[in-house]
Amino acid sequence: MYSEKTSLTVYCQSCWWSDKWNVLVYGREYDFNKPFFLQLNELHRQVPLPALWGFNNENCDFANYVGYSKNCYFSFSIVSSEEIYYSGSTDRSKNCFDGYIVQDSEFCYENINSAKNYRSVYLDDSKENINSAFLYDCSNCQDCFMSQGLRNRQYVFRNEQCSKEEYTRMAAKEMNGSFKKFEELIAESRELKQKSVHKFAHILKSENCIGDNISESRNAWNSFRIQESENIKYCYRLVKYKDAYDVSGAITSEMMYEASVAASHNYFGKFFVQIKESKNFEYSMYGSSVSNIFGCVGVQNKQYCILNKQYTKEEYEALVPKIIKHMTDMPYVDAKGRTYTYGEFFPPELSPFAYNETIAQEYFPLTKEEATEKGYKWRDPDTKNYTVTTKPEDLPDHIRDVSDSITQEVIGCAATSPDAHSGRGPDPKASGCTTAFKIIPQELAFYRKMNLPLPRLC
Repeated sequence: MYSEKTSLTVYCQSCWWSDKWNVLVYGREYDFNKPFFLQLNELHRQVPLPALWGFNNENCDFANYVGYSKNCYFSFSIVSSEEIYYSGSTDRSKNCFDGYIVQDSEFCYENINSAKNYRSVYLDDSKENINSAFLYDCSNCQDCFMSQGLRNRQYVFRNEQCSKEEYTRMAAKEMNGSFKKFEELIAESRELKQKSVHKFAHILKSENCIGDNISESRNAWNSFRIQESENIKYCYRLVKYKDAYDVSGAITSEMMYEASVAASHNYFGKFFVQIKESKNFEYSMYGSSVSNIFGCVGVQNKQYCILNKQYTKEEYEALVPKIIKHMTDMPYVDAKGRTYTYGEFFPPELSPFAYNETIAQEYFPLTKEEATEKGYKWRDPDTKNYTVTTKPEDLPDHIRDVSDSITQEVIGCAATSPDAHSGRGPDPKASGCTTAFKIIPQELAFYRKMNLPLPRLC
């Protein structure tokens, strides 16, 4: 997740999680003549960091924020899943491509905010569907096509009930594996969604909740993508959580405050990034199985540490209150004059990432000038020097005409090709287009199995 040009020390995952190095050799005495955040940043710049954040995985070397998964590629935020490609925020699923917010699904393509689907493509806000395509807000349906608002239906074609024979004949004509036909269907599905009735929020089996995509929870305020949780505010993507405020990306924890990628099985943590299976910790990042630590980086299986230096229980309990007071007496002041005392999250100025290297740029896009004005770092994208061997407009229209040799080609992205038609083509400058892409063997096998055309966009 770090640029090759970074000044940070970065280890591969297997090395970072191993016992081949001792994180405590980077420990230092607390200096009451410097602001706390400055000292923590100096430590952060020296301690080795994991190239990717993941654990208990197999063959997930090109996926980030992944746990308990197998064979995941170019994906992020994946939990307990297998064979997941080009997807984000996917849980307990298998053999899925190009999905976002997908749960308990198998053999699905281009599913968004959907769950418990099987062998279905282009489903949006839909769950418990089988052998279906281009559905919006549909539940418990089988063999349905280009429809919205369906419940417990079968053989529905463009919101019209059909016989099995009629449906099979018409669906086969539409889902024929042609790219040009799929472009037409994608455009039609967008229009269908625009005309559909939209539910104000997806809140199921929950009590006293405000937000969206909340299930089996209670007392969730302004929170999103929450499952089986209670007493939380301003949280995102939590499962089985209790008593949390300003927390994102975590499962099965309690008493958490101001945390990003809060991982799993934690208790009583404040102001932290990527720590798991720990308790009683503050202002720390990248850790596992720790307790009673303050201002640490990369510490595992330790307790009573401050700035990666080991203390006795008595020394630790005496020093922490003094540091907290010092953080208020001598706050960190960034280049914009903003002050950070105890109770504030890490200053953005000290982030190892530029603003446009993070997903913030997708949710809250800024220009380089705007980001710089706010005091955020900016990183100009690397120049891409791919040698394109196949233009997108030269790809076969039908998947049946694609040979195995396509996996050896470098395909130009349609977003940058003036001759390629793509109804979904984004502005390459706005989308972070990488100008070219490849088809991997697993992807080709999936498209053939599902009778889907090759993509034209990177």
